[in-house]
Amino acid sequence: MSYILNIETATKNCSVSLAKNGQTILCKEIAELGYSHAEKLHVFIEEIISEAKISFSDLKAIAVSQGPGSYTGLRIGVSAAKGLCYALSIPLIAIDTLTVLASQLDHNDGIIVPMIDARRMEVYSAIFNAKKEMIREVQAEILTEASFAAIDDVVYFVGDCNEKAKTVLTKPNFVFIDNVFYPSAKDMSALSFQKFEENAFEDVAYFEPYYLKDFMVQTKAI
Repeated sequence: MSYILNIETATKNCSVSLAKNGQTILCKEIAELGYSHAEKLHVFIEEIISEAKISFSDLKAIAVSQGPGSYTGLRIGVSAAKGLCYALSIPLIAIDTLTVLASQLDHNDGIIVPMIDARRMEVYSAIFNAKKEMIREVQAEILTEASFAAIDDVVYFVGDCNEKAKTVLTKPNFVFIDNVFYPSAKDMSALSFQKFEENAFEDVAYFEPYYLKDFMVQTKAI
């Protein structure tokens, strides 16, 4: 029996889930504008372990959302995950944040584009097929009318960028899913269990979140 604790803090959603053999059995999360991750994360972890009536020693691995996303949120989640792995001598699993977000959509057709808000018209995005396979890697980009215009298939957009994206992404094959805003730890369970089965672990000492920091560097106009 494999218990894995999943931690997702890449966005405004502070989310923790407990999975058994790839199935989510408990999840606690809260999405707040004030980013209460530092206050809530360890409380959620303690509550989940208690409510599941297991001990920390029963955990086989810790999975964390690796980014892209909020710098502060990612630091908090990764620090907590690495600390638990050190203390418990168990492996660390990293899950791509946009893959977690795309996993919430249940469609058998079309293309899935999960997007995480960066600032102004900037987003972090990736492209997945209907099988949830990434067919274009994670990118930081500025949304324009030309974004994703080359795709003729149905495109499902998910994430917290939909309202601003609708102002420029107007092709008739674009569909905005407005009830999926943030990645959630409950959707990490199958992904983390697959990596656990494959022994796809990170080096706890050297693992760092995926910030896409270079995108945030600006040059002054002359």
